[in-house]
Amino acid sequence: MKSLEDLERIRQEARERLRVREGSQDVRVVVGMGTCGIAAGAREITSTFLEELARRSLRNVTVTQTGCAGLCEYEPLVDVYLPGQAKVTYTYVTPEKARQIVAQHIVNGRPVAEWTLAR
Repeated sequence: MKSLEDLERIRQEARERLRVREGSQDVRVVVGMGTCGIAAGAREITSTFLEELARRSLRNVTVTQTGCAGLCEYEPLVDVYLPGQAKVTYTYVTPEKARQIVAQHIVNGRPVAEWTLAR
């Protein structure tokens, strides 16, 4: 940091990260972050969602975390909530699947049925 402009830029970036993680937006992405989820790569999945949402400049999405859902064999688990639709739970989420979930489900409103817990 070399100037007040640098400080302001860092401040705005931090505010944006907080808004995405703690806001009450229209769309919610909830990543299972119990011990089993973390061991299965949930932290990387959370980062991938945040990066993809930022890359697409999607400002109406909140990414949060939850504890254990009791479905360890399906981790990493991700729930997606869109207004007026039922919750969709994705299983065995990878970074590539996370990017596709953003593109197909969050942007276009079409859940990726083959990756969901119940069909």
